[in-house]
Amino acid sequence: MFLSHDVWKALWFADPATGRETFGMGIGTIVLAVNVVLLGLYTFSCHSLRHLIGGCGDCLSEGPAGGAGYACVSALNRRHMLFAWMSLGWVGFSDLYVRLCSMGIWSDLRIL
Repeated sequence: MFLSHDVWKALWFADPATGRETFGMGIGTIVLAVNVVLLGLYTFSCHSLRHLIGGCGDCLSEGPAGGAGYACVSALNRRHMLFAWMSLGWVGFSDLYVRLCSMGIWSDLRIL
């Protein structure tokens, strides 16, 4: 949730001429948004979430909603390791991108 808030804040730029905030998008906004998506995929594909959703009863067929939720998380769980490595690499890149932009080494290009 904190990272999603950072993406929301990255969508608003201060206009130096008027001092008002205007909606916009930069490369940094995209970098932070991809970070949220990849970490979300990693979190929701976790095997422990699979057990939380489907593990409340002795049998998944007792509750159709539990069985459907378990099947959805199980489908994501097949790619859990891929999501883990992708999110790990992207978190490192996101941190590096924000750090280098804050130091003035890179500048965040505004797209919109």
